Amino acid sequence: MQAALGVAIFGGVSSRSFAVTPQPSIEVWRTRDCSCCGKWIKHLQDHGFAVQARVVADVAPFRKTFGMPESLSSCHTARIDGYVVEGHVPAADILRLTRERPAALGLSVPEMPLGSPGMESGGVKAAYDVLLVAKDGGTRVFNSYR
Repeated sequence: MQAALGVAIFGGVSSRSFAVTPQPSIEVWRTRDCSCCGKWIKHLQDHGFAVQARVVADVAPFRKTFGMPESLSSCHTARIDGYVVEGHVPAADILRLTRERPAALGLSVPEMPLGSPGMESGGVKAAYDVLLVAKDGGTRVFNSYR
């Protein structure tokens, strides 16, 4: 009777009928005392990312190893699918990057603009651009937030 009830309620649909979308996995390098880095990681997790956080004494050597110009730096550096992500880049832009797969080093939101993910401050929002960073260090605007 219980089996028949289960079939009646669920229509005999097996769990294999549902497509499971894998979580995008991102690795983040941050310092222990950076509270906005933790907030940015939470933003990524809230948008379905599986985050592996690496707490380090200094992010700069990793940024340099990955090829991100110091002029585009922020407080944390990440890697996903062969791309470098520098700073408070919104999750939607990271997903777009991995979906479109441009020939590039990655994305950057230089410095720490108020209102960007992880930098929320009482509704204050500064205008900022997400930059697509070429492998030679050149940039172009990937997305703008106003």
